[in-house]
Amino acid sequence: MTIRVRQIPAGHAYVAALLPVRPDPRTEPAVVHLPDPPVPGAPPGQWWPHPALDPAWLREHASEQDLVHVHFGLEGQDTARLRTWLDMLREQRLPLVHTVHDLDHPQLRDQRRHREHLELLVEHAAGLLTLTEGAAEAVQRTLGRRPLVVPHPHVAPLPLVGRPRPARSGPLTVGLHLKSLRANLAPLRSLPALAAAVREVDSVLPSGARLEVRAHPEVLDPDRPGHDPRVVGLLTELGGPAWGVVDVRVAPRLPDDQLWDYLRGLDVSVLPYAWATHSGWVEACRDLGTWVLAPEVGHLREQGGVLSWGPASRPPDPGRLAQLLLRAAGSPPPRVDREERVRQREAGAALHTAVYAAVLSGRRVDAETEGVL
Repeated sequence: MTIRVRQIPAGHAYVAALLPVRPDPRTEPAVVHLPDPPVPGAPPGQWWPHPALDPAWLREHASEQDLVHVHFGLEGQDTARLRTWLDMLREQRLPLVHTVHDLDHPQLRDQRRHREHLELLVEHAAGLLTLTEGAAEAVQRTLGRRPLVVPHPHVAPLPLVGRPRPARSGPLTVGLHLKSLRANLAPLRSLPALAAAVREVDSVLPSGARLEVRAHPEVLDPDRPGHDPRVVGLLTELGGPAWGVVDVRVAPRLPDDQLWDYLRGLDVSVLPYAWATHSGWVEACRDLGTWVLAPEVGHLREQGGVLSWGPASRPPDPGRLAQLLLRAAGSPPPRVDREERVRQREAGAALHTAVYAAVLSGRRVDAETEGVL
């Protein structure tokens, strides 16, 4: 028996890791992730806006999948259209599985529509999952249903996971990547204190310390959504001669292989979040042996390898940041074992297979009904 799963989206590193590392052709049932349908007018590999979220597309292609598993990509939908789409799933007898990745959407300042979507998905999903116990508790507290917890799988390629890092011979390297300055990044709140902390640590450590701030070119473009003149001014100031410990680099998105090299080259990766729930970046840093420094937001600490400076609602104290950076300089984060990550991925894949089989048999699966698996 083969279970054909319409992952929304399929073209995502998290979703790819829901399949076993070493598939056994004798295993029943076998799970197949259907490829994302091509998006009209979009370049190859772009899955958004996902065609399978169109009720008309779903009606036309209903027989091509056995169930639908939603992860990301609903921010472009209005709530009425989502209700219509959920009605179409029921009409076509396609069970819905939903993984709650984000209680608050990282790319939206106004969370009202996202919360409406989340309420509908939690209510209608035959299978309901999330990544941490803290998130499961939050969903139960706010929406009355507790998801089944399946920990985040590895993000970095397995050959890199847990690889020993060479002893640091140069300065403590701290990195903050603004990427394209999405809505939940708040560098104005944390970056000045971070620069001051790195300067303090540089004066204490014999090897010194450096802060590398990266951003994509669109951050500097006043015609792009990620542009903020205050951030541009701050980057200009920090890149000047008065801040000798700061290196500001504006460059396009790093390909994955260069991203892994970048993260492995850091001792500490700083996430200047204003809000968050879970983070694939945190998982990648865990895989590669890099500390994460972040405010106390969401459930990042539950993922592991995170040093927290305090609430995200106010600027961090430079002295507190300096203490955390010195701690990171003194010891590496807990090392991730590659084989343990493989076992975790295999267990997660098996659990997803069990959830899919259960919902196809007409059962409802969440933390309260885990025993049906």
